Amino acid sequence: MMENTKFNFTYLIFLALVSAMGGFLFGYDWVVIGGAKPFYELYFDISAMPTLQGWAMSSALIGCIFGAVISGVVADRFGRKVPLIFSAALFTISAFGTGYVDHFTPFIIYRLIGGLGIGLASTLSPMYIAEIAPAKYRGQFVAINQLTIVIGILAAQIVNYFIADAIPDSSTTENILNSWNGQMGWRWMFWAELVPALAFFILMFLVPKSPRFLVKINKSVSARNVLFKIGGEAYAQQALANIEGTLKQSSNGKISFSELRSPKIKPILVVGIVLAVFQQWCGINIIFNYAEEIFTAAGYSVGDMLFNIVITGSVNLIFTFIAMRTVDSWGRRKLMLLGSVGLAVVYAILGGAYYFEFTGWPVLLLVIMAIGIYAMSLAPITWVVLSEIFPNRLRGVAMSIATFSLWIASFILTFTFPILNNALGASGTFWVYSLICVSGFLFVKNKLPETKGKSLEEIEMELLNDDKK
Repeated sequence: MMENTKFNFTYLIFLALVSAMGGFLFGYDWVVIGGAKPFYELYFDISAMPTLQGWAMSSALIGCIFGAVISGVVADRFGRKVPLIFSAALFTISAFGTGYVDHFTPFIIYRLIGGLGIGLASTLSPMYIAEIAPAKYRGQFVAINQLTIVIGILAAQIVNYFIADAIPDSSTTENILNSWNGQMGWRWMFWAELVPALAFFILMFLVPKSPRFLVKINKSVSARNVLFKIGGEAYAQQALANIEGTLKQSSNGKISFSELRSPKIKPILVVGIVLAVFQQWCGINIIFNYAEEIFTAAGYSVGDMLFNIVITGSVNLIFTFIAMRTVDSWGRRKLMLLGSVGLAVVYAILGGAYYFEFTGWPVLLLVIMAIGIYAMSLAPITWVVLSEIFPNRLRGVAMSIATFSLWIASFILTFTFPILNNALGASGTFWVYSLICVSGFLFVKNKLPETKGKSLEEIEMELLNDDKK
């Protein structure tokens, strides 16, 4: 694209931040339940029922999976904007209902609704940003979505920390149940999500549809107007010509899933699926989902554990900013390789720390290092790559399949950690994650091309013609 183009960054940042509010709600909704967990379990009388405890924690993942499944279909039929408005409505309903209910079954139903919103937003927010961002800055703009996810995670951790009253060490289960925390505190943790959810719902009406989707539905004039507002006349003409060119090369009519199995598309889809699975199986989300078990095993009290969670969230945020500064200069491939090998090494050492029964700050330091490495590499860059590598015409369906794979992998990760931890101990579990990271490094090194600085259309032509090289 033209090097001297003057982009309307105020407008671009507005579009990116509004659509990335889906990421914020994704992060908040994903983590808020951890702070509420000790209290709603007592309220619903499931604290002695491991199966129901696990179902409460993982039920949203089922919603995520279904949200990812339908996201491709709705994205290709209705675009990116309308389904994002729908996801905002789902977040709003879930936030209110989860905090309002008095029985466990409706609690689960509202968690499933929130998970459906996560599944949609996790697919569509980065996709929308990628399709409105200029090639030169696309990595930074798509990384905004990961930044808002991290801010959402940290916001949930801080909200949980400040809403909950201090718990004396001498408190009994009955005292906690009858306290503010046990009766109302956990409800306000969920209700706090209503503010960003409603803001997301309202603001999404102010953003335009994706120019690539507008071209796809034969509204080139509207697409040109959006592109003109982003980068001016010359940019709009060139971008529009590129979009129309790639779409014309695709067959007309409805998308056939057989296209995804074609010799040209299948290798690209496999790369997307493996990267999505690897982002979860690298194991870092275990630290957020099972922080109590991880820090308790390192000798920390419950109070220290809650403070440590805020520390890890803050580190997560800081290193996400580093990723935003490096994604378009270092490139996607280099950061993915750095993250893979870095996590492999840290996990190997962390496993050793647990094996030799080290406690306290050495374990916390290693956990912080792992989160920092993940936050500047696999966390944001995976979403950037997934939003870039799929062809225009198939992007919605292909992104949906990749995100579906990510949430299936997340469910497996969450489900298997207690099993691995029980069978192998904390040391063996982290050594398993280290081996997975080594495998991920080898896959990225051999299969992932560099996409920085290229338009989505250039990436599409390069990947589709790769078999001719």
